[in-house]
Amino acid sequence: MSRTTSPTAQDFVPFATAALDFHRALNIPGGPLVTTRAELDALHAHLVSLHGLLDAHAVRTGQLVPAAGDQLRAARTRIWQAADHVHTAYHAAPRPHSGELPEPEVCQAGLPEGAPELTICQRHQRAAHLVRRRTTPADLHAPFTGLVHR
Repeated sequence: MSRTTSPTAQDFVPFATAALDFHRALNIPGGPLVTTRAELDALHAHLVSLHGLLDAHAVRTGQLVPAAGDQLRAARTRIWQAADHVHTAYHAAPRPHSGELPEPEVCQAGLPEGAPELTICQRHQRAAHLVRRRTTPADLHAPFTGLVHR
């Protein structure tokens, strides 16, 4: 039996996709008008996990099929950018008990707000460590991946 058809190598990605679609269909129409910090935290965790999965695929695939590896690395970079934006949105979202909006200066200074809010920052910092090892600053700030679709 090949490694790709192993019964233990289940593909759970479609289940994760279906769960996100189900969540959106159930919770967004009747949910709060402003995304909660809890949801932003969960979305950030999902994006960081997806970033790790794409990183693993980019590393393995890039060794065998460089063109596909380049595409996966570009996707990994864009997912990190999305996670970074969600992290920033989390700190700009209303606080759960008071509804207060954080002062922009506090968010820009990157000051952690303490536990449990610090959890998203810890996850973000762990992922940022991998990003710094695998991505150049130019890659992170480029408006275009440089990849051309044919």
